[in-house]
This record gives sequence, C-alpha cells and structure tokens, in this order.
Amino acid sequence: MKRLLLLSFISLLPLYAEKINADIAKQLKVKITKDISYIETYDAGEKIWVMRIQDPAYKLTDDYVKTSRLCPPFCIQPNKVDENITNIGELELLDFMKNEVNNHTGIIVDARLPSWYQVETIPSAINLPFNIVEKADKAFMRKIFQVLGMTIDQDGSWNFTHAKQLAIFCNGVWCGQSKHLIDGLLKFGYPKDHLLYYRGGFQGWKLLGLTTIMHTSKIQ
Repeated sequence: MKRLLLLSFISLLPLYAEKINADIAKQLKVKITKDISYIETYDAGEKIWVMRIQDPAYKLTDDYVKTSRLCPPFCIQPNKVDENITNIGELELLDFMKNEVNNHTGIIVDARLPSWYQVETIPSAINLPFNIVEKADKAFMRKIFQVLGMTIDQDGSWNFTHAKQLAIFCNGVWCGQSKHLIDGLLKFGYPKDHLLYYRGGFQGWKLLGLTTIMHTSKIQ
C-alpha cells in the first residue's frame, strides 16, 4: 500500500500551466474576484480551469450541505493548528495554486482518505491520507519527504532547504484530518514554515462553487 501511495503521489505532481483563450474568459459572469475570472493549473497532465460555477441559482445537494455531524469524531476545529503554521483561505489557496503549484515549489495536499479523494477533490491536489503517518516509520517518511524535495546531506541529516511548500486541507472546519496529518509531518521533522493550513477545507471550497475534479484510479 505504501509503495502504491508513493507512486500515486509522484504521478500527480502538476505540470506547467498554459494560457487559455482570453475571449473565453470574458464570457465568465460569476468571477472569483472582480479582477480574477479563473486560475489555470494542471492535474495529472490535464489542463484545468479553476473557476466558480456559472449558474447563480446553483445549490449543493451532496454531503457537504450538512450543518451538523456527530462529535466526536467530527468536532469543530480550532482556527490554528499551530501558532507557527499559517492559515489560508480560498483566495490564498488559489494564489498558491497559480504560483507555487504551477512553478513546482508547492503542492496542495488532500489529507482525506483515498475513497473521498477519488470521488472529488481540489484540482492539482495530491492525496496524502492523514492516517498514513500513524504506522509510518522513519524510512517510509524519508521516501515521502524526498518526493517533496527534501535532500540527504553527507552526514545523513535531512535537509529541507528545497522542500516543497504544502497547503493542506481536509473536509472542513468540522474535520480534524488536516491537523492529524500536520502533527505527523511535524513529528518526522517537516518544517513548520513549509506548511499552510486551509481550514475551510473541501466544504468551504464547494460552498463557493469552485471547480472540483474526480480521480477514478484506485489506490489499493
């Protein structure tokens, strides 16, 4: 399972984005901000236009319309997972996608289980399930961190100088999976200044009508 997760992880690293036709962009009536109509990125080699649903009357009908879930485990999360880890919202995540992700300096991480990730996720996100850190040993996390850009110095120490910036999300403000994953990454030494926490999560993303994608390939 660990090997397949790692291979899936590598295969979903985004490619450089291309420009789309400006005339098409002018047709978008529901914008992200008054100055931004869309963001371009790639997911598994496919160009994605990240925008809002264009029907102003559209309403969510799936599980993310719920206001309440049993607590525990689905309890409202603190605003900060750590005082030294920066929180971001949707606009900051879109900026991260446009710059860090498309320039290969950052990765959006979906901390949910693979079964949720495969059904629907944020464009360009890779899946690093929160529970992968529970039984992980240092050797496995070394492989994960090396995929993320960590290098090994001559003395064997882990060097995170060029490691990717990670923007981590899960289901939303009622979901603790992001914190669980972040705690695990910190336990194995990933630097706090390389981590961002998107607390609004997938529910916040969907409530704003932003583009989502589906991954049909299964991770065993």
